[in-house]
Amino acid sequence: MPASAIRIGINPISWSNDDLPALGGETPLSTALSEGKAIGYEGFELNGKFPRDAAGVADVLRPYDLALVSGWYSGRLASRSAAEEIDAIAGHVELLKHNGATVLVYGEVADSIQGQRIRLVERPQFHSDSAWQGYADKLTELARFTLSRGVRLAYHHHMGAYVESPQDIHTLMALTGHEVGLLFDSGHCYMGGGDPLQVLSAHIDRVCHVHFKDVRKPVVQLARNNLWSFPDCIVNGTFTVPGDGDIDFAALLDVLMQARYQGWLVVEAEQDPAVAPSYAFAKKGFETLRTLLSAAQLQYASGHDLHHARQQPPQPWSV
Repeated sequence: MPASAIRIGINPISWSNDDLPALGGETPLSTALSEGKAIGYEGFELNGKFPRDAAGVADVLRPYDLALVSGWYSGRLASRSAAEEIDAIAGHVELLKHNGATVLVYGEVADSIQGQRIRLVERPQFHSDSAWQGYADKLTELARFTLSRGVRLAYHHHMGAYVESPQDIHTLMALTGHEVGLLFDSGHCYMGGGDPLQVLSAHIDRVCHVHFKDVRKPVVQLARNNLWSFPDCIVNGTFTVPGDGDIDFAALLDVLMQARYQGWLVVEAEQDPAVAPSYAFAKKGFETLRTLLSAAQLQYASGHDLHHARQQPPQPWSV
Protein backbone atom coordinates (compact mmCIF):
# COMPACT_ATOMS: atom_id res chain seq x y z
CA MET A 1 0.00 0.00 0.00
CA PRO A 2 1.52 3.35 -0.99
CA ALA A 3 2.13 5.83 1.82
CA SER A 4 -0.19 8.33 0.13
CA ALA A 5 -3.20 5.96 0.29
CA ILE A 6 -4.06 7.26 3.77
CA ARG A 7 -3.91 10.98 4.50
CA ILE A 8 -4.27 12.87 7.77
CA GLY A 9 -6.74 15.74 7.90
CA ILE A 10 -8.53 17.68 10.59
CA ASN A 11 -11.88 19.25 11.35
CA PRO A 12 -11.92 22.96 12.35
CA ILE A 13 -13.89 21.98 15.46
CA SER A 14 -10.58 21.96 17.33
CA TRP A 15 -10.59 25.75 16.92
CA SER A 16 -14.32 26.60 16.92
CA ASN A 17 -17.51 24.63 17.51
CA ASP A 18 -20.55 25.09 15.27
CA ASP A 19 -22.99 23.51 17.75
CA LEU A 20 -21.67 25.59 20.68
CA PRO A 21 -20.48 28.90 19.16
CA ALA A 22 -19.22 30.12 22.53
CA LEU A 23 -16.39 27.59 22.18
CA GLY A 24 -13.86 29.30 19.97
CA GLY A 25 -16.42 31.38 18.14
CA GLU A 26 -14.07 34.36 18.08
CA THR A 27 -11.31 32.42 16.31
CA PRO A 28 -11.12 33.21 12.58
CA LEU A 29 -10.96 30.39 10.05
CA SER A 30 -7.59 31.69 8.84
CA THR A 31 -6.09 30.83 12.24
CA ALA A 32 -7.26 27.23 11.98
CA LEU A 33 -6.01 26.86 8.42
CA SER A 34 -2.60 28.43 9.03
CA GLU A 35 -2.00 26.49 12.23
CA GLY A 36 -3.23 23.23 10.71
CA LYS A 37 -0.92 23.66 7.74
CA ALA A 38 2.05 24.48 10.00
CA ILE A 39 1.40 21.31 12.02
CA GLY A 40 1.43 19.16 8.89
CA TYR A 41 -2.20 18.40 8.10
CA GLU A 42 -2.94 17.84 4.41
CA GLY A 43 -6.56 18.89 4.44
CA PHE A 44 -9.55 20.28 6.32
CA GLU A 45 -13.20 19.43 6.56
CA LEU A 46 -15.71 22.25 6.25
CA ASN A 47 -17.29 24.14 9.12
CA GLY A 48 -19.69 27.03 9.39
CA LYS A 49 -16.99 29.63 8.82
CA PHE A 50 -16.23 28.47 5.27
CA PRO A 51 -17.93 30.17 2.31
CA ARG A 52 -21.07 28.45 1.07
CA ASP A 53 -20.06 28.35 -2.60
CA ALA A 54 -17.59 26.06 -4.37
CA ALA A 55 -15.36 28.83 -5.71
CA GLY A 56 -15.26 30.53 -2.33
CA VAL A 57 -14.12 27.34 -0.62
CA ALA A 58 -11.37 26.90 -3.21
CA ASP A 59 -10.23 30.50 -2.71
CA VAL A 60 -10.00 30.00 1.06
CA LEU A 61 -7.99 26.78 0.88
CA ARG A 62 -5.66 27.70 -2.01
CA PRO A 63 -3.26 30.02 -0.14
CA TYR A 64 -2.53 27.26 2.36
CA ASP A 65 -2.20 24.47 -0.22
CA LEU A 66 -4.76 22.41 1.70
CA ALA A 67 -7.19 19.85 0.30
CA LEU A 68 -10.89 19.77 1.03
CA VAL A 69 -11.42 16.52 2.93
CA SER A 70 -15.21 16.51 3.11
CA GLY A 71 -18.06 18.47 4.61
CA TRP A 72 -20.90 17.82 7.04
CA TYR A 73 -24.43 17.86 5.67
CA SER A 74 -27.40 18.19 8.05
CA GLY A 75 -29.86 15.69 6.65
CA ARG A 76 -33.55 15.32 7.46
CA LEU A 77 -34.47 12.05 5.80
CA ALA A 78 -36.24 10.94 8.96
CA SER A 79 -38.86 13.62 8.34
CA ARG A 80 -38.95 14.12 4.58
CA SER A 81 -38.83 12.19 1.32
CA ALA A 82 -35.78 11.06 -0.59
CA ALA A 83 -36.76 13.38 -3.45
CA GLU A 84 -36.89 16.37 -1.09
CA GLU A 85 -33.51 15.44 0.36
CA ILE A 86 -31.97 15.02 -3.08
CA ASP A 87 -33.09 18.52 -4.01
CA ALA A 88 -31.68 19.89 -0.76
CA ILE A 89 -28.33 18.10 -0.95
CA ALA A 90 -27.49 18.69 -4.61
CA GLY A 91 -25.67 21.99 -4.09
CA HIS A 92 -23.52 20.58 -1.30
CA VAL A 93 -22.58 17.60 -3.45
CA GLU A 94 -21.45 19.89 -6.26
CA LEU A 95 -19.44 22.05 -3.84
CA LEU A 96 -17.57 18.99 -2.60
CA LYS A 97 -17.03 17.56 -6.07
CA HIS A 98 -15.77 20.89 -7.44
CA ASN A 99 -13.14 20.94 -4.71
CA GLY A 100 -11.97 17.36 -5.10
CA ALA A 101 -13.72 15.77 -2.12
CA THR A 102 -15.04 12.27 -2.81
CA VAL A 103 -17.05 11.68 0.38
CA LEU A 104 -19.91 13.58 2.01
CA VAL A 105 -20.47 13.46 5.77
CA TYR A 106 -24.17 12.82 6.28
CA GLY A 107 -25.51 13.56 9.75
CA GLU A 108 -29.19 12.99 10.51
CA VAL A 109 -30.46 16.02 12.42
CA ALA A 110 -34.22 15.44 12.23
CA ASP A 111 -35.38 15.21 15.85
CA SER A 112 -31.74 15.16 16.99
CA ILE A 113 -30.87 16.54 20.43
CA GLN A 114 -27.12 16.78 19.80
CA GLY A 115 -27.03 20.56 20.15
CA GLN A 116 -29.45 20.78 23.08
CA ARG A 117 -29.06 20.31 26.81
CA ILE A 118 -31.38 17.32 26.80
CA ARG A 119 -30.30 14.01 28.30
CA LEU A 120 -28.86 11.68 25.68
CA VAL A 121 -31.17 8.90 26.84
CA GLU A 122 -34.03 10.94 25.37
CA ARG A 123 -32.64 10.83 21.83
CA PRO A 124 -34.97 9.85 18.96
CA GLN A 125 -35.20 6.19 17.98
CA PHE A 126 -36.93 4.06 15.37
CA HIS A 127 -39.33 1.77 17.21
CA SER A 128 -40.44 -0.63 14.49
CA ASP A 129 -38.97 -2.70 11.68
CA SER A 130 -41.03 -0.75 9.16
CA ALA A 131 -39.69 2.58 10.42
CA TRP A 132 -36.13 1.30 10.11
CA GLN A 133 -36.73 -0.10 6.63
CA GLY A 134 -38.43 3.06 5.40
CA TYR A 135 -35.52 5.18 6.57
CA ALA A 136 -32.97 2.79 5.12
CA ASP A 137 -34.68 2.72 1.72
CA LYS A 138 -34.66 6.51 1.52
CA LEU A 139 -31.02 6.61 2.56
CA THR A 140 -30.01 4.12 -0.13
CA GLU A 141 -31.82 6.20 -2.75
CA LEU A 142 -30.07 9.34 -1.57
CA ALA A 143 -26.69 7.59 -1.57
CA ARG A 144 -27.25 6.40 -5.13
CA PHE A 145 -27.81 10.01 -6.14
CA THR A 146 -24.65 11.35 -4.50
CA LEU A 147 -22.61 8.45 -5.90
CA SER A 148 -23.91 9.21 -9.39
CA ARG A 149 -22.32 12.64 -8.96
CA GLY A 150 -18.98 11.16 -7.89
CA VAL A 151 -19.36 11.67 -4.13
CA ARG A 152 -20.02 8.78 -1.74
CA LEU A 153 -22.33 9.33 1.22
CA ALA A 154 -20.55 8.57 4.51
CA TYR A 155 -23.17 8.11 7.22
CA HIS A 156 -22.10 9.60 10.57
CA HIS A 157 -23.43 7.69 13.58
CA HIS A 158 -23.78 10.45 16.15
CA MET A 159 -24.67 11.01 19.78
CA GLY A 160 -28.19 12.32 20.28
CA ALA A 161 -29.46 11.13 16.88
CA TYR A 162 -31.38 8.17 15.49
CA VAL A 163 -28.24 6.16 14.75
CA GLU A 164 -26.04 6.23 17.85
CA SER A 165 -25.48 2.76 19.35
CA PRO A 166 -23.59 -0.20 17.87
CA GLN A 167 -26.92 -1.96 17.29
CA ASP A 168 -28.21 1.09 15.41
CA ILE A 169 -25.13 0.97 13.17
CA HIS A 170 -25.52 -2.78 12.59
CA THR A 171 -29.20 -2.37 11.70
CA LEU A 172 -28.60 0.53 9.33
CA MET A 173 -25.80 -1.26 7.49
CA ALA A 174 -27.88 -4.43 7.19
CA LEU A 175 -30.87 -2.59 5.71
CA THR A 176 -29.12 -0.21 3.32
CA GLY A 177 -27.42 -0.87 0.01
CA HIS A 178 -23.66 -0.84 -0.40
CA GLU A 179 -23.97 2.63 -1.90
CA VAL A 180 -24.33 3.89 1.68
CA GLY A 181 -20.86 4.27 3.14
CA LEU A 182 -20.11 4.44 6.84
CA LEU A 183 -18.21 7.20 8.56
CA PHE A 184 -16.54 5.47 11.49
CA ASP A 185 -16.10 7.81 14.45
CA SER A 186 -14.12 6.19 17.26
CA GLY A 187 -15.25 8.66 19.93
CA HIS A 188 -18.96 8.55 19.12
CA CYS A 189 -18.71 4.77 18.86
CA TYR A 190 -17.26 4.44 22.36
CA MET A 191 -19.58 7.02 23.92
CA GLY A 192 -22.50 5.29 22.20
CA GLY A 193 -21.74 2.08 24.05
CA GLY A 194 -19.58 0.31 21.49
CA ASP A 195 -16.14 -1.24 21.37
CA PRO A 196 -14.50 0.74 18.54
CA LEU A 197 -12.34 -2.17 17.43
CA GLN A 198 -15.29 -4.55 17.20
CA VAL A 199 -17.54 -2.06 15.39
CA LEU A 200 -14.83 -1.07 12.90
CA SER A 201 -13.97 -4.71 12.21
CA ALA A 202 -17.62 -5.64 11.72
CA HIS A 203 -18.27 -2.92 9.15
CA ILE A 204 -14.87 -2.35 7.56
CA ASP A 205 -16.22 -3.14 4.09
CA ARG A 206 -18.57 -0.13 4.34
CA VAL A 207 -16.16 2.35 5.94
CA CYS A 208 -15.32 5.12 3.49
CA HIS A 209 -14.35 7.89 5.92
CA VAL A 210 -12.80 7.94 9.40
CA HIS A 211 -12.96 10.39 12.30
CA PHE A 212 -10.37 9.59 14.92
CA LYS A 213 -11.63 11.06 18.16
CA ASP A 214 -10.32 9.95 21.55
CA VAL A 215 -12.26 9.69 24.83
CA ARG A 216 -11.40 10.06 28.48
CA LYS A 217 -12.99 6.93 29.93
CA PRO A 218 -13.51 8.32 33.48
CA VAL A 219 -15.44 11.26 32.00
CA VAL A 220 -17.46 8.93 29.79
CA GLN A 221 -18.49 7.07 32.93
CA LEU A 222 -19.52 10.33 34.59
CA ALA A 223 -21.54 11.25 31.52
CA ARG A 224 -23.41 7.96 31.62
CA ASN A 225 -23.96 7.95 35.37
CA ASN A 226 -25.21 11.54 35.41
CA LEU A 227 -27.28 11.33 32.22
CA TRP A 228 -25.47 14.18 30.50
CA SER A 229 -26.54 15.87 27.30
CA PHE A 230 -24.14 16.01 24.35
CA PRO A 231 -23.18 19.64 25.12
CA ASP A 232 -22.47 18.55 28.70
CA CYS A 233 -20.12 15.89 27.33
CA ILE A 234 -18.29 18.47 25.24
CA VAL A 235 -17.74 21.13 27.90
CA ASN A 236 -16.75 18.60 30.55
CA GLY A 237 -14.01 17.01 28.47
CA THR A 238 -15.45 13.66 27.40
CA PHE A 239 -13.67 13.88 24.05
CA THR A 240 -10.10 14.73 23.08
CA VAL A 241 -7.57 14.17 20.30
CA PRO A 242 -5.81 10.85 19.63
CA GLY A 243 -3.01 10.29 22.10
CA ASP A 244 -4.66 12.22 24.92
CA GLY A 245 -7.27 9.64 25.92
CA ASP A 246 -7.84 5.91 26.23
CA ILE A 247 -8.67 4.50 22.77
CA ASP A 248 -6.17 2.12 21.15
CA PHE A 249 -5.67 3.73 17.74
CA ALA A 250 -2.86 1.36 16.76
CA ALA A 251 -5.35 -1.52 16.80
CA LEU A 252 -7.85 0.48 14.72
CA LEU A 253 -5.16 1.37 12.20
CA ASP A 254 -4.23 -2.28 11.88
CA VAL A 255 -7.80 -3.08 10.81
CA LEU A 256 -7.75 -0.26 8.27
CA MET A 257 -4.40 -1.32 6.87
CA GLN A 258 -5.43 -4.97 6.55
CA ALA A 259 -8.53 -3.83 4.66
CA ARG A 260 -6.39 -1.60 2.42
CA TYR A 261 -8.36 1.47 3.41
CA GLN A 262 -7.63 4.42 1.14
CA GLY A 263 -8.92 7.73 2.41
CA TRP A 264 -8.67 10.26 5.20
CA LEU A 265 -8.03 9.95 8.91
CA VAL A 266 -9.62 13.07 10.35
CA VAL A 267 -8.63 14.33 13.78
CA GLU A 268 -11.75 15.62 15.48
CA ALA A 269 -12.39 16.38 19.13
CA GLU A 270 -15.27 18.41 20.47
CA GLN A 271 -13.80 20.25 23.43
CA ASP A 272 -13.34 23.79 24.74
CA PRO A 273 -10.25 25.42 23.17
CA ALA A 274 -9.96 27.62 26.25
CA VAL A 275 -9.25 24.44 28.23
CA ALA A 276 -7.59 22.43 25.47
CA PRO A 277 -5.56 24.97 23.42
CA SER A 278 -6.25 24.41 19.74
CA TYR A 279 -2.72 24.39 18.34
CA ALA A 280 -1.22 22.20 21.06
CA PHE A 281 -3.98 19.60 20.90
CA ALA A 282 -4.18 19.59 17.09
CA LYS A 283 -0.42 19.05 17.04
CA LYS A 284 -0.67 16.21 19.56
CA GLY A 285 -3.35 14.50 17.50
CA PHE A 286 -1.34 14.83 14.30
CA GLU A 287 1.91 13.60 15.77
CA THR A 288 0.17 10.65 17.41
CA LEU A 289 -1.45 9.53 14.17
CA ARG A 290 1.62 10.22 12.03
CA THR A 291 3.76 8.05 14.31
CA LEU A 292 1.20 5.25 14.48
CA LEU A 293 0.52 5.38 10.74
CA SER A 294 4.22 5.24 9.86
CA ALA A 295 4.67 2.22 12.11
CA ALA A 296 1.56 0.52 10.71
CA GLN A 297 2.65 1.11 7.12
CA LEU A 298 6.11 -0.27 7.83
CA GLN A 299 4.67 -3.34 9.55
CA TYR A 300 2.17 -3.88 6.76
CA ALA A 301 4.86 -3.55 4.09
CA SER A 302 7.13 -6.02 5.89
CA GLY A 303 4.34 -8.52 6.39
CA HIS A 304 3.16 -8.10 2.81
CA ASP A 305 6.69 -8.65 1.46
CA LEU A 306 7.08 -11.77 3.60
CA HIS A 307 3.73 -13.12 2.44
CA HIS A 308 4.67 -12.39 -1.18
CA ALA A 309 8.00 -14.15 -0.77
CA ARG A 310 6.26 -17.22 0.63
CA GLN A 311 4.09 -17.40 -2.48
CA GLN A 312 7.06 -17.50 -4.86
CA PRO A 313 8.13 -20.91 -6.25
CA PRO A 314 11.47 -22.16 -5.02
CA GLN A 315 14.36 -21.07 -7.22
CA PRO A 316 16.96 -23.57 -8.43
CA TRP A 317 20.49 -23.26 -7.11
CA SER A 318 22.67 -21.30 -9.46
CA VAL A 319 25.79 -22.99 -10.80
